[in-house]
Amino acid sequence: MKFTNAMIGTDPIHWGRLAVVAEEVGFESVAVSDHVFYPSYLESRYPYTPDGVPQFSPDEDWPDVWVAISHMAAVTTRLRFMTNVYVLPLRNPFVVAKAVGTVAYMSGDRVGLGIGAGWMREEFDQLEQPFSRRGKRMDEMIEVLHGLWAGGMVEHHGEFYDFDPLEMRPVPSRKVPVYVGGHSQVAFDRAARNDGWLGMYYTPAELLEHCATLDRIRQEAGTVDDPFEIIASPLQSPSRGLLEELEGAGVTTILTSAWMARGEPTPDADRAEELLRSYAEQFFV
Repeated sequence: MKFTNAMIGTDPIHWGRLAVVAEEVGFESVAVSDHVFYPSYLESRYPYTPDGVPQFSPDEDWPDVWVAISHMAAVTTRLRFMTNVYVLPLRNPFVVAKAVGTVAYMSGDRVGLGIGAGWMREEFDQLEQPFSRRGKRMDEMIEVLHGLWAGGMVEHHGEFYDFDPLEMRPVPSRKVPVYVGGHSQVAFDRAARNDGWLGMYYTPAELLEHCATLDRIRQEAGTVDDPFEIIASPLQSPSRGLLEELEGAGVTTILTSAWMARGEPTPDADRAEELLRSYAEQFFV
């Protein structure tokens, strides 16, 4: 079992220091969350709470994920990085391909792209991207991204994006894995077509059910033997027994937060470092 630590809740000015500690104590990766801004008037409902109110506040820092990952990659050598999640259809695919491809190239291919369709219409409106049909557009964006990252001249003629041959450099030396969040049938199908599924805010029972669903979809598609990651964040304090059960169901990575797991959502840097070390001592072998 691998472990990734979500960096949300700590001051981004200390992320470089904490990334070094995470690498030292045995975390496989760290995860960075994404929003461009927080509007003063929010009408969109947050999908992960019963009342639709986000679990974060306007005064929380949301650094640009690729700038933050570049900073942490520069002070580490083995630690991997992923987004949790990046609102892909909020952006232009060429801008995304350039940013992600550059970070992957310069970090030695230590980047994974966790994506979601997004829920905050206000962000889409301000960035002048259509909120409707964003899932379909995201599917085509993934195809465009992989084409641009493959190197050499590439052209694309689709429903949402159309361009003649062009080349983007630098490019990663190997495929950037794409992990998809969500638990609708469409989301599961999308995840099964890509490199993995991100399961956040689910009970262990729900995670086991979703793992079985993904296995069935991949069996039917004939891709069950292809590499596939399930990155899960169970709504229960982990125990060795739970970790073994989830691993047996196909979970490859536990997405956690060393400080939130201890009920300390906003520790200072010293305390965050202490909690990373104690988490590793408890769960890593």
